[in-house]
Formats: sequence, C-alpha cells, structure tokens
Amino acid sequence: MIPNLLADPIGDLTDCSRETAELAAATPFAEGKGSVNRRKPGAKIGHVRIIPFNAIRPSPENDELYRPIDPGDPEIVSLANSVRERGILEPIVITTDNWIVSGHRRYAAAKLAGLQSLPCRVAPLSREDDRDRFLSALREYNRQREKSFDEKVRETVVSLNPDEAYQALISERKERSAVEVEALQLRGEKARARITDAKTPFLDAINQILATFKGYWPLSERFIHYKLLNDPPLTHASKPNSAYRNEKRFSKMLSELATRARIAGDIPEEAIEDETRPVTVWRCVPEPGAFVQQQLDGLLKGYWRDLMQSQPNHIELLVEKNTAANILRHVAAQYCIPMTSGRGFSSLPPRIAMRKRFEASGKDKLVVVICSDFDPDGDEIAHSFARSMRDDYDLRDIVAIKAGLTLAQVQEHELPSAVEAKQSSTNYRRFAAKYGAAQNAYELEALPPELLQQITREAIDAVIDRELFNQELAQEKQDAAHIQGLRQEVTKLLGKYRRAA
Repeated sequence: MIPNLLADPIGDLTDCSRETAELAAATPFAEGKGSVNRRKPGAKIGHVRIIPFNAIRPSPENDELYRPIDPGDPEIVSLANSVRERGILEPIVITTDNWIVSGHRRYAAAKLAGLQSLPCRVAPLSREDDRDRFLSALREYNRQREKSFDEKVRETVVSLNPDEAYQALISERKERSAVEVEALQLRGEKARARITDAKTPFLDAINQILATFKGYWPLSERFIHYKLLNDPPLTHASKPNSAYRNEKRFSKMLSELATRARIAGDIPEEAIEDETRPVTVWRCVPEPGAFVQQQLDGLLKGYWRDLMQSQPNHIELLVEKNTAANILRHVAAQYCIPMTSGRGFSSLPPRIAMRKRFEASGKDKLVVVICSDFDPDGDEIAHSFARSMRDDYDLRDIVAIKAGLTLAQVQEHELPSAVEAKQSSTNYRRFAAKYGAAQNAYELEALPPELLQQITREAIDAVIDRELFNQELAQEKQDAAHIQGLRQEVTKLLGKYRRAA
C-alpha cells in the first residue's frame, strides 16, 4: 500500500504537518524580505529538513499527470503573497534524490516570493531508482486535490498495472469470441483456370451490368443472372449455340467466371457479394489516440428521426429474400420503416419481433407491405405471414399489401420468364387455380432495381399520411443543424483528450 511505502521511520506525514505548523507559528520557514530564518540549510527541525531552493527539483511527471503550474495563475500569486507574509506552513515532500512528490504549487509560490530555502520532508523512495513507485506516490500525495476530468484519467492510468490491464483486455476478448482451431495439412495444389479469349463476350456482358448498376453494389450473382437474360451473351465465343439461358448450368458458369474474374482483377472485388455468407470483423485500432479519434469522428453522428412517429398506423416492410432486400433497404431507410427479410417463409423470431415493435408503437393498426416472388410459394408467403400475425397473435387490425411482384407487373413490364411454376410445391394447386396451370414463375430480381424501388415507394405512399411525413422531414433538417452545432462544440471540448491519449 502506498501509505506504508511513504511512511518515514521517524514519523508520518500527519505528525510532520502538526510539528511543522507549530514551528512555523514561532519561526516562519521563509527567507524573503521581512522574514528571518535562524536555521541553517540542511539542519533538522523535528521531522523537517531545510533544503536550499536550487537543490529541489520539480518532477516532470507532475505536469504530465496534472495541469502545468502557471506562475501567473491568480491562485499561485495569492499563495506567493501568503508565503511572503507567513512562510511555508506545510513542508514540501521530496524524494531522497530531491524530486518533489508533494508541493509543486507551494514550490512555485515560494519561487515567486523569493525564498532561498524550503522546509522539506524526505520520503524514503528515489525517483531515479524506482519510477513506478515514484509515480504511485505522486498520485497518492495528490489524491485530495481538486482535479479536472483529464487529470483523473491520467491519474487512474498511473494506478493501473499494465500487465493486469492487458490480461483483462485479453480475457474480455476471449469471452466475446474464442476460437479453437486445429491446423490442417493441406492436400495438393489447385490453380484457377485462365480466362480465355473465348470468354470475352460473356465477361464483357457481366461487366456491362456491373457498370450499369454500380449504384447498387454489391450485386448478387442472382441479380446478374436475370440481367443477362435480357440480352443473352455467348458463354463461348466460338460456339453459336452457347447463348446464356435460364438454366442451372449457365448460372453455374456465371458463378465460376465471376469468381475467376475477381481473382484476376477483371471484375472489382467489391462489386459482387454473397449475402448468404456474412462476414464479421472486429474494429481494432493501433493505439488509444486512434480509438479516441475514431469515437470523436463518429460523435453525435447517425441521427435518425422517427419519421413514422406521427403516422396513424404502424408500417413495416417484408421482403422474401436477401438479394431483393439489399435493393429495398434504401427505400426502408428513406421512410424509417423496419424491414424484415424472410428468406422464404419467415421463421417465428422475425414475427415475434414485428409484433413487439407494433405493440411498442401504441398504434391501432399494423400495415405490412410485402415484396415476394410471383410463384406458388411467393404468392402464399404474402398470405401466410399476415395470417400468422393475425391468428397467432390475435392482431385483428392488420392490413397486408403486396407491393410486388404481381401478375399485372409481369405483364406490364414484359419481364423475362424465369422457370415454370413448381408443381412439387404444396401451394401449386392454389396458384394454378388462380392464375392458370400454364403460368410461369417470376422472381423479384427480374425487375430492374429502380423499378422495384419505385413500386415499393408507391405502395408505402399509398398507406401513409404524406403531409405528416413531410412535416417530420422538415423537422429532421432542423434537428440536423442543431446536432451539428452541438457536435462541433463537444468535439472542441473533447479534442484535448485525444491528444492526451
């Protein structure tokens, strides 16, 4: 413990202070004008020694831990006036090698007052021999002083054991994500086939699609597949019958060529993404200053006003698959509407989450805007989800709207036929009875992205109070200005902590 570390064999600091005060009442420890010192430098006065002023050394660590002392500070000037009149009433604590542990402000005041020597109590430790013990002592002697927030931060850092802090950090990481890996002895070698000139038309067609829809990157291979069907390229330049078709073997060709092209640098790596295989990364920084800067850069950013809060109904967007959800996420964000990607028939947790959001909204009616394929299962998804919300949770005031894909949209936009409706689906008979047994199936990705977004916006606009929505938008602009001003002021205030870190 620090108190034991600093205990003087011949007395503690409390006793020293009391005796010093008594001695000071009789003879001030001062050598300025108007004062008399009948003690010789170095002579013992109880537990106190008189040390020449020039022999005492202010500790540079004090300025690192606490505010540097300004001789022009009114408090220091006032203390210097008191020292001239009454002398030093509380001895300065120094190390055996004359570095100040406690009393930097008194030292500065004594310097202004013109003293030639100071009363000092020597603590049994050396700054040069044991820097860690010295820093701990410096902190302990200043424990009662009033400190700013950044001083407290630096003071706490001194008290921490770096090894223990690091072990705590490692333990926290292990708790959050621990991975045990058994190394494999890799079998053989495998090189990707070179992209030949015969694949040029195929590759050019893919890159043309990527360039056209760059604003929607990353695209899915499924999306590219449907765009290729609009103007099928030759998958092999020397084979006239190799035009791209809506068959599994052609989509596999697409996947293989897109993979090789990204590895070879012929397609930007960030242009295509497999959303069914998410990747998790950790936000690491090289040192504390970078972390503080990172937090300041993001300070008070990411504000989203609830644009739906004044709407009479609670509105949500349900999308059948992730590939379409990537496109419609922009629309959901524009309206601040929750979006659920069901990946086919939705499991129970997404329905539970939607019910809880609806109940928390306090509104009477739940409106679900649905986007699903035009096929037996996609048609049933729109019905089964809403039916489950109504019957399983007794939500009688639920309105389900299918924004797309509908037969009317297929016919209006002359969408390319995907595949025949699956007769193996349990929902086929219902679908065939409604639309005809010869009706093909169509997927959401068959719609151009901007068109899919447009029909979804139109469906949402049809169920909201647009005037209330526009009022929320206007208020959000005012909010943004207020937050920006607040962020600038707070960043100025906290900027010094980044430098300290």
